[in-house]
Amino acid sequence: MRHRNRRLATIALAALVLVAAVALGLFAMRDAVVFFYSPSEIAAEPPQAGERVRVGGLVLENSIDGPGAGDGVVFVITDRVEDVVVAYVGILPDLFREGQGVIAEGRFREDGVFQAETVLAKHDERYMPPEVADALRDAGLWEGDEDAAAADQADVTAPSPQ
Repeated sequence: MRHRNRRLATIALAALVLVAAVALGLFAMRDAVVFFYSPSEIAAEPPQAGERVRVGGLVLENSIDGPGAGDGVVFVITDRVEDVVVAYVGILPDLFREGQGVIAEGRFREDGVFQAETVLAKHDERYMPPEVADALRDAGLWEGDEDAAAADQADVTAPSPQ
């Protein structure tokens, strides 16, 4: 085999190995990708039963049913347009309560109830998960705290004293 043909064969083999490595990496990560949905997006285009997703919104007032201490709890996540019924077995976060922003990660059951495996609650008075805030803002139901956002932006852009 001539030197030029050997070099071309080596490049082709390296490209094939690279494509195989990328394909194996993407195949291994396919279950790690979890998409976020608001209740309105779920009503418009529901994910398949068993598909792992995140649902975010506000806990609907007077919707929490159950002890919530390991025996299971059922509650409703809303974006004030559509609602999603969530079932969760486990200990809820300390900051979980009605009217607060939450993100639940899990799967939809065949009966349409969202079976949450993880429930995350917002961690202070001003914080709202970006996905939840965007979904509520798009629905025209939340404007956020522009003063706090402006103050945070000013802190980032202000020159440091020397």
